[in-house]
Amino acid sequence: MANELNSFDIQEILKLLPHRYPMLLVDKVVDHKPGEYLHAVKNVTANEPIFTGHFPDQPIFPGVMILEAMAQATGLLGFKTVENRSDNELYLFAAIDNARFKQPVVPGDTMHLHVQFVKERRNIWKFSAEAKVDGNVVCSAEIMCARREF
Repeated sequence: MANELNSFDIQEILKLLPHRYPMLLVDKVVDHKPGEYLHAVKNVTANEPIFTGHFPDQPIFPGVMILEAMAQATGLLGFKTVENRSDNELYLFAAIDNARFKQPVVPGDTMHLHVQFVKERRNIWKFSAEAKVDGNVVCSAEIMCARREF
């Protein structure tokens, strides 16, 4: 069960992530525990610009966008895990391994993004990630991010 003290809204997400519309792909965080896990939500809506070309007659949310949403969730977990971080820090994709797509995501779906911290070594962070719709896994991957200061 989610704890309201461990959740945060779009305003907190905007403070942590540099992404903005149309590339911001996390709507809210339902639950998290720094250094362990984060559960976020992405509401997929028919008016998103990606659907004008992917695909006009059969809209499907692109797999690469699902991976990006999961990566943004890992960034949020990373930012919430590090104390006394610099405002000039970013988490950048370093690797995606074992990505699997199980079923399409379409307008009207609510994606639940579940990420777990696996390990950190020399500012490279490894996470296990899943995206679920209606309790079913639609995508899973191992994601590595590099923590960098600019």
